[in-house]
Amino acid sequence: MKKLLTVAAAMLVTMGAHVGAHAAQDPEAVYARSCGVCHNGQIPTAPKRGDKAAWEARLAKGNEALVQSVTNGLGAMPPRGLCMDCTAEDYLAVIKLMTE
Repeated sequence: MKKLLTVAAAMLVTMGAHVGAHAAQDPEAVYARSCGVCHNGQIPTAPKRGDKAAWEARLAKGNEALVQSVTNGLGAMPPRGLCMDCTAEDYLAVIKLMTE
């Protein structure tokens, strides 16, 4: 199962690598309904929105690694970050929003 998830995550990242690919959903709306639950400070291990220092090491891993972390789940973060209809582009747009 884990291998299947890894392959699926790689496919999502590959699809997200197309030039001109854009998020299908509004990043603010996705953040409000899925990401903000943890990234607003309620979960101490989840980097807060706008906390550049907390995001720095994560961003250094690159977009592919960040999308894989969201897709597969990481630590306390559940798979797909509670956004079951998000695409790789949606995840990248929300990550950008949270890291600014």
